Amino acid sequence: MEKQPLVSIITPLYNAERFISETIISIQKQSYTNWELIIVDDLSTDTSVEIVENFSLEDKRIHLFKRDLNAGAAVCRNKATELAKGDFIAFLDSDDLWHPEKLQKQLQFMLDNDCNVSFTSYLHIDEAGTQLGKRIKALPKLSFKKQRLNNYIGNLTGIYNAAVLGKIIAPNIRKRQDWAVWLDAIEKSGKPALGLQEDLAYYRVRSGSISSDKLDLVKYNFKFYREYLGYSWPKSALYLLRFFFEYFFVRPKQIEAYKN
Repeated sequence: MEKQPLVSIITPLYNAERFISETIISIQKQSYTNWELIIVDDLSTDTSVEIVENFSLEDKRIHLFKRDLNAGAAVCRNKATELAKGDFIAFLDSDDLWHPEKLQKQLQFMLDNDCNVSFTSYLHIDEAGTQLGKRIKALPKLSFKKQRLNNYIGNLTGIYNAAVLGKIIAPNIRKRQDWAVWLDAIEKSGKPALGLQEDLAYYRVRSGSISSDKLDLVKYNFKFYREYLGYSWPKSALYLLRFFFEYFFVRPKQIEAYKN
């Protein structure tokens, strides 16, 4: 890679003392070194802040911003995005991990393919970091219309070219903020997002996580169409039905068993 653009990595933080060290170390182990990590703490009550402060003292690429009020992950990601100085913006939550070559391979892939939005395949791990034998395969190409039916981009794998698209601010909605960001990014790009067919990230499945209650997400999916996209009630209901079809019959084709 001739050019070494700066990558801003966005990480919201809240009571992640069990995982944040491993997450930061997975970033520090990247073969691509021109990055900044912006961590915004959402008023943690455990030792998360102290852990990050210790890392930031040793590595000047790590920046911590502490909020005075708890407001949720979307607000934290938006604050970090505002502070970001990078040409590219990537996301990694405080309990997830990256493969050491994630940034190097993905940036080269984007430059080689004149791509403004990209994502990769990823694996599921448990709270102890053990692989669960489940792979989420990236679609080779993802259009705005396809993404509107379901969120096909794992947030921990996505990167967008902020130098071209500008910074994308997530809507302040309870859930589905990442879906909105990637849909907006694809629309602004004017061309499909491209998926790199390699397992370059590890999503940690945690009991009681906000994304684990699938039934509860039904109402938020409807709100996504009705309130965020501004569709009429009948159109929102129609798209919700399309979402269900995509979720139960199409998306499972991108999920497969994995043996290490």
